[in-house]
Amino acid sequence: MKKLIVLAALALSPVFSAQEMVTRPVQSYQTAQYQAKRKAFVDNLLSKMTLDEKIGQLNLPTSGDFTTGQAQSSDIGKKVEQGLVGGLFNIKGADKIKAVQKVAIEKSRLKIPLIFGMDVIHGYETTFPIPLGLAASWDMNLVQQSARIAAKEASSDGINWTFSPMVDISREPRWGRVSEGSGEDPYLGSEVSKNMVYGYQGKDLSVDNTILACVKHFALYGAGEAGRDYNTVDMSHVRMFNEYFPPYKAAVDAGVASVMASFNEVDGVPATGNRWLQTDVLRKMWNFKGFVVTDYTGINEMTEHGMGDLQQVSALALKAGVDMDMVGEGFLTTLKKSLDEGKVTQAEIDMAARRILEAKYDLGLFDNPYRYGDAKLASKEVYNMENRNVARSAAAQSMVLLKNENNVLPLKKSGTVAVIGPLVNNSLNMAGTWSVATKHAASVSLMQGLQANYGKEVKFLSAKGANIDYDAKLEDIYAAHGKKTDRDSRSKEQLLKEAVDVANKADVIVLAIGESAEMSGESSSRTEITIPQSQVDLLNELKKTGKPIAMVLYTGRPLALTNVKDTPDAILNAWFAGSEAGNAISDVLFGKVNPSGKLPMTFPRSLGQVPIYYNAKNTGRPLSQDKVDKCVYERFRSNYMDECNTPLYPFGYGLSYSQFSYSDMSVSNPNPKGNQSIQASVTVTNSGNYDGAEVVQLYIRDRVGSITRPVKELKGFQKIFLKKGESKKVTFDITPESLKFYNGELKFDWEPGEFDIMIGTNSDDVKHSRINWTK
Repeated sequence: MKKLIVLAALALSPVFSAQEMVTRPVQSYQTAQYQAKRKAFVDNLLSKMTLDEKIGQLNLPTSGDFTTGQAQSSDIGKKVEQGLVGGLFNIKGADKIKAVQKVAIEKSRLKIPLIFGMDVIHGYETTFPIPLGLAASWDMNLVQQSARIAAKEASSDGINWTFSPMVDISREPRWGRVSEGSGEDPYLGSEVSKNMVYGYQGKDLSVDNTILACVKHFALYGAGEAGRDYNTVDMSHVRMFNEYFPPYKAAVDAGVASVMASFNEVDGVPATGNRWLQTDVLRKMWNFKGFVVTDYTGINEMTEHGMGDLQQVSALALKAGVDMDMVGEGFLTTLKKSLDEGKVTQAEIDMAARRILEAKYDLGLFDNPYRYGDAKLASKEVYNMENRNVARSAAAQSMVLLKNENNVLPLKKSGTVAVIGPLVNNSLNMAGTWSVATKHAASVSLMQGLQANYGKEVKFLSAKGANIDYDAKLEDIYAAHGKKTDRDSRSKEQLLKEAVDVANKADVIVLAIGESAEMSGESSSRTEITIPQSQVDLLNELKKTGKPIAMVLYTGRPLALTNVKDTPDAILNAWFAGSEAGNAISDVLFGKVNPSGKLPMTFPRSLGQVPIYYNAKNTGRPLSQDKVDKCVYERFRSNYMDECNTPLYPFGYGLSYSQFSYSDMSVSNPNPKGNQSIQASVTVTNSGNYDGAEVVQLYIRDRVGSITRPVKELKGFQKIFLKKGESKKVTFDITPESLKFYNGELKFDWEPGEFDIMIGTNSDDVKHSRINWTK
């Protein structure tokens, strides 16, 4: 699809030069000469390998973070020496990784190097906003830059493979792992997906500051029933290809080196053993040339799905197209027997081993197995001030202003501010979920950021006000992976009294409430997606003081905020903002940065609306638009008796401290034919009092199709920077490529007819024009 994105202005963030930005896959291994040389090398190596050594390449255990002295003496070390390990993951530190690599190179028979992976999900030690927050920036330059910095840090510390990007489309906020993805939209998700791959892998994988990317989870993991993690998925192939597959394919088209299989089933077969997914779609249709790895014990877990014992499911996975077994050791312990019994073939084992060896060749490990990891380099590259400044900028740009009555924000740089909430002094939760390498104790809390940046001008008073939840046992579950919530043993009444006393001494209240870090993420599904009652009670009590309230929302998912949205004067959705969270939130609260984030996922009014997403399809009995807008119930129409059809905050929504007005849309040709292109334009004016950025969004509706089509689909966006009073004409090129979809025969094509062209500030607030496109 023709690129319809304009990178943000330099004023918004530190950016790459044109030479640094990767805009297409240009890996050296795409050339025929390189591939011939690699094939000859791998052919020769395979001819020397025993069956055990080949199967060993398919084995990916986790080591635990052992010390360098254990590298050889441990059980893993012994397996490495015997050639029974292809890679390891979650060892941290250049010296530790080199010690293990040394065993492989100096002790194993064929001296085949290992690859080292880690969950580098949204940064390494310098941690960026959670992926859902980063997607809210709608800044693909920034997305790519975050991955490039993560790759530089991780590679200097010995890591050469990351299990990222996670690109699962999800319309299900009960599912905690929405925090790791880019939201509900296939177009935005695809743009994020490919730019993450470009950032990690750069232009050449053999350069020692690039790492293998791994797109996950293939496929459909974000559509689990009831929002429960690991649960069943069932949908039509038309929906798969049009709504859920695009971000995976975008990563493949960008040259992603590896793919991770998902836990869920697809068409009644677990993805880990699904040949249609791993071979027919991924390799034959999309021409993927890399290797496929399971998720953690994904092969073993197929036994619980009812697919057979470990030997049976291991054979099923290999024959489906899986190349590497993470942790379960089903390949290691059963493939030899399956080969003897004719349940797998030598060619299948050889092909899987070949793909792992090719990846190691592409990384340059056969030339220099120690090229990744240098303690001296790591001391300069990892968590340095330059990287932290980019993370701070990214965090500020990810934040979404949901409400700002009476211009409470930005705050004045004077007077007294009460900073209240269960996490205002908590550093451990600022990075959010899946922040494996983060120095959590060094992350900047909200109070630290405010004091450091504005403490000389503003008097800050602090109070906890409430625990995360009234239920101590539930809060203990939330405080996973060492991210303590610092539960206070005082009574509810004591905590509230302290908060009110502090608020009464202040001019304005900054109330930071919502989720703690591990209330979202893997295995963090919630049946209620509201702010816990302990914090709602705190908000309501503070409202009685009559002081203005600016609410900072910590969350890893869309929340149903209907019961709280009217209480504060302002709501700033900060997500989980990473290492520099406190500094970035301070920047936005006091106006150093004008918020420009836009929601990548719809916020519902209530749980009963879920799933709710902007690019839905009409029913045969839709509610008329005027009744939708007025929230009027009509019997025998598609609506609720007790709730509006509309979301609380729609996809693409986000306010600014300034205001942006849109002119009527102009279309260069309302009757295009064939492969012509047309231009759709609006003029955007910054009519407010602050310089700022706006994300101009293009949506298209195909009004008549051979299959039913969504009411609108995102097809492009431009993030523009305007000084106050400035206007800019924003133009989108639209071609038949923008109109294509997978029809009932899964043919990717466009159909002539009428199309609505829409440009606006979010998916609900758009200017319209209609065209008729003939072939």
